[in-house]
Amino acid sequence: MVTIAHFLGLAILTVFAAAAAVALDWLFLEAAFRLMRPATAKPAATFRSELVYGTRRLARHFGSAAVHR
Repeated sequence: MVTIAHFLGLAILTVFAAAAAVALDWLFLEAAFRLMRPATAKPAATFRSELVYGTRRLARHFGSAAVHR
């Protein structure tokens, strides 16, 4: 009788351990997806007009016309 009780206890603990493993796996997977989501969902950064102006000046200075000088 004691052997059957020990075996039943082992079986019940195994079921609980399997359920805990599945729950933790799901929790970690959900956390990983939530951590990855902001990296792809960020809005596009707005550019400043002075950067565009500086790029135009560089393009004029080092552009195709400067190669032919």
